[in-house]
Amino acid sequence: MSALFALLMIIVLLLIPIIGTEVLGLNYVFGVVIPYAAIAMFLIGFVYRIVRWASSAVPFKITTTCGQQKSHPWIKSSSLEAPHNTWGVIGRMALEVLFFRSLFRNTKADLREGPKLVYGPSKWLWAAGLVFHWSFLIILLRHFRFFAEPAPFFVSGLQALDGFFQIGLPIIYLTNVAIVAAVTFLFLRRLYDPKLRYISLGSDYFALFLILSIAASGILMRYTGFRADIVDVKQLAMGLVSFHPVVPETIGVMFYIHLFFVAVLFGYFPFSKLMHMGGIFMSPTRNMANNNREERHVNPWNYPVKTHTYEEWEDEFRDVMKAAGMPLEKEK
Repeated sequence: MSALFALLMIIVLLLIPIIGTEVLGLNYVFGVVIPYAAIAMFLIGFVYRIVRWASSAVPFKITTTCGQQKSHPWIKSSSLEAPHNTWGVIGRMALEVLFFRSLFRNTKADLREGPKLVYGPSKWLWAAGLVFHWSFLIILLRHFRFFAEPAPFFVSGLQALDGFFQIGLPIIYLTNVAIVAAVTFLFLRRLYDPKLRYISLGSDYFALFLILSIAASGILMRYTGFRADIVDVKQLAMGLVSFHPVVPETIGVMFYIHLFFVAVLFGYFPFSKLMHMGGIFMSPTRNMANNNREERHVNPWNYPVKTHTYEEWEDEFRDVMKAAGMPLEKEK
């Protein structure tokens, strides 16, 4: 039901730019106003969430560790699994952000006949996640050619690497195929696994469908009859970046569909689970050094508290305790 509801939402979103541009003629709204509004929502929402997380106090040292903490010089410690300094934290964060190290070590549990609990590897999830995120990043960087003249130096290299096999004309980029395959796998995984399907929300499916729709509309523009004029697209993109937007009349409806889906993703991003992109840097289990034996971590929430020590309590009830035959620390 959650997946069907998310799919219905995507269909509704698909109809909005079609009706808005083809029927109502609101090309300027969908080409300029909505993208600007989406970027503003993304920036404001992203900064707000990061500031909220950054201002939250961390009462305990809760570093996630999988290795030996640094102690005596003659005991070998793990600088990445239990980093004791800033460089170790940076290294662990880099491995997590770039290669999903913790997901690589992730295991799955299945209940078999017996009953018997069986643990096994979950490398397919790690591979799909890695392929998806890296493909998304490369595709995003490739799109920088539309927002700058001349194109940034890294764009030509990425395009050459991405289209290395030179399949078809126009060249089929490997990331276009990879991102569709990875998102499809992540979606089917949620449907196939009963446990995962049970805990999956409509928002989980919506994010997958939205990203898949962005990829599909972009692929249709590049390889099918729904192609958009590259010159017109760059004219619009350069106008948006320079804050002098111009909407060419010849841009097709498929471009507005693609752009609208991208705008929805940007606007939806700060209010969804996709914020893990920024949240991972705010996680105290990752960004704190495991140096409990070297430095004392003081709870920033601590404030002066009026205490009543045992000595004060004994002084207060000394006569009663003595009459009851209770042991006393001091007789007087």
